[in-house]
Amino acid sequence: MSGTSGTYLGMPAFPAAARDAVRNETLRGNLRHATHTIRDKRAKAVAELDDWARLRAAGRDVKERTLRHLDHYLLQLEESVTAAGGTVHWAADAGEANRIVTGLVKRTGRSEVVKVKSMATQEIGLNEALEAEGIRAYETDLAELIVQLGDDRPSHILVPAIHRNRGEIRDIFRAEMGSWGRAAPAGLSDDPAELAEAARVHLREKFLRAEVGISGANFMVAETGTLVVVESEGNGRMCLTLPETLISVVGIEKVVPTWRDLEVFLQTLPRSSTAERMNPYTSMWTGTTDSDGPRAFHLVLLDNGRTDTLADEVGRQALRCIRCSACLNVCPVYERAGGHAYGSVYPGPIGAILSPQLRGIASEVDASLPYASSLCGACYDVCPVAIDIPEVLVHLRERVVEGGEVTRNGERVTIKPAKGHRGERAVMRAARWALDHPGALRAGQRLASRTRRIHPKRLPGPGRAWSDTRALPEVPAESFRHWWQRTRGGAR
Repeated sequence: MSGTSGTYLGMPAFPAAARDAVRNETLRGNLRHATHTIRDKRAKAVAELDDWARLRAAGRDVKERTLRHLDHYLLQLEESVTAAGGTVHWAADAGEANRIVTGLVKRTGRSEVVKVKSMATQEIGLNEALEAEGIRAYETDLAELIVQLGDDRPSHILVPAIHRNRGEIRDIFRAEMGSWGRAAPAGLSDDPAELAEAARVHLREKFLRAEVGISGANFMVAETGTLVVVESEGNGRMCLTLPETLISVVGIEKVVPTWRDLEVFLQTLPRSSTAERMNPYTSMWTGTTDSDGPRAFHLVLLDNGRTDTLADEVGRQALRCIRCSACLNVCPVYERAGGHAYGSVYPGPIGAILSPQLRGIASEVDASLPYASSLCGACYDVCPVAIDIPEVLVHLRERVVEGGEVTRNGERVTIKPAKGHRGERAVMRAARWALDHPGALRAGQRLASRTRRIHPKRLPGPGRAWSDTRALPEVPAESFRHWWQRTRGGAR
């Protein structure tokens, strides 16, 4: 993965990657079972709350208010963290964030770190940056451990190893655990309890000797400087409390103004993600203390395209995301293609609108992501902060096809349309002209009706890519306009 862009090197565009994924029957079976199970449980958990709609609206409003005044709340957060004994660092991009973190680790004299599951550090390619400096990072989340041992990539926001089944996990543990530390026990089976115990024993020695921990955060409370990590295993809490030095890399959009605002998300996040009433482990820390937890705390506030995204009045909705993954679990495209096809650490519907904004649409991968959707709207229905993902997808499709003004590195620039959309632009311009000229539209409709018996079943030339996966609609014997005039309009 490229440490500056987050793009997986050599990754094909979504259509090609998805085409290969849907042929993998094992992958599709794993995804279908997991996503259906999670979303069914989520629906039951959400139905328990009579005020879910109001909580959803409250979460949306808190996020919108925070984004409108993000500069104010970030400065307040910095003051609060500093007053509590922490140190705040500002990182404009992935490269700067990696330099800050590797420098802080080197300063401790250590060559190993333990990590809490963190999408921000995956986004910037931190593990690779640390490795290049001779520092080994150990993932401690069970699913992230599976991905790391298998030299794999995460494919889901909540369950990074969702594409693996128990047998595959057993084989990975047997083959790879020994080269990373304590080996898997002899005769390890695919029983979930045995797999979890093998991981626990393997990780325990890492926790006990670790001097440096690296985390992300789900939320940051501006008024107190408190950071919050929610997780289900307890590994995160050990990473946050046992090391002498804790470094947290967090996107600037994760700030919330007050504790009262946090209350909303601690109700909506667990129900939307793990279908639980509350998270098994909710860890909160404010700076440092002499008697408990790390002696040194560093907060790295990551921009990496977020300020540019904030400048887009439609696209900024993506920054509301609280990483619950509910949109992935209901998406028919994700269920069939899996997370790897998106070429980003942010897969699924949210990744299709977040990655092209954080990274731009210059690459073929990012230009294809806004099209990785059927626009069915299920993602919007389940989003706990009411992100209108279909609206943003259409907005980004327009940017891909037409180009136009965007914000890059804080400046307004004009980007060119992505390659391969010349025919689409021509068709849309022709449609606009026809709709602006009613006479031509009526003539075209009459001609289409009279020649409908000789219409092809598939479009020729560039249009074949469209009709290869869709049935062309049959043209009726007469248009609605003509039918209305014949049956109603004439009488009036």
